[in-house]
Amino acid sequence: MDKKMVVPKHCAVIMDGNGRWAKQRNLARPFGHKEGAKATHNLVESCVNLGLEVLSIYVFSSENWNRPANEVSALMKLLVEMIKKELPNLMQKNVKVRLMGDADLLPEKARKDLFESINKTSKNTGLTLCLAISYGGRNEIVRAAKLFAKDCLEQKANTDDITIEKLSAYMYLPDICDPELVIRTGGDKRISNFMLWQSAYSEFYFTDTLWPDFKEEELIKAFEQFSKTDRRFGKVKEDEDD
Repeated sequence: MDKKMVVPKHCAVIMDGNGRWAKQRNLARPFGHKEGAKATHNLVESCVNLGLEVLSIYVFSSENWNRPANEVSALMKLLVEMIKKELPNLMQKNVKVRLMGDADLLPEKARKDLFESINKTSKNTGLTLCLAISYGGRNEIVRAAKLFAKDCLEQKANTDDITIEKLSAYMYLPDICDPELVIRTGGDKRISNFMLWQSAYSEFYFTDTLWPDFKEEELIKAFEQFSKTDRRFGKVKEDEDD
């Protein structure tokens, strides 16, 4: 690992490629998701070891509900299994679990176990693990707009005073800093409705590696690329013309 490598404060990951990983091996898609769950465990371990403060992972999108019912059912079952299995390790590693997304759409068992993990880890002070489950970036912005409009109707807010900062306060986790780096595996180069509001000035790292094959070495490559990036946020340096 490069000693000059800068570890971002907040990294977000779009974990893509489970289905293709399984297909390449003539396996059913659920096998890919199970291997992807192992890769997720390893990612959390790596982020703890590297000193990351916040890790956000795209577990299940709002659009994923449109997948075949048997696959959705398998994913929900896997989610429950992983939450229960990982809780002791999360406690040992001092990881705090938080949620982005519409938990009301989750099956009762998944919702119950998820909130149990959130409650049990709430006082942990290490890595904050933000789980985007039943999540969509556009839905989050619409939800924020509705909450702001409701406060305006109740005279708790004023439409004339709306700012980026004030609307940000209505997003899912307003106290979490925006991701400095977004990683997407699987070869596609798109954001797929993930953290649209928060990633306005994020750096992006795309890799052809399918999610089950994503190792710490690839994560370090992403961090090393991030370390070389000159983040200007629309500004220019004094010695630059443009």
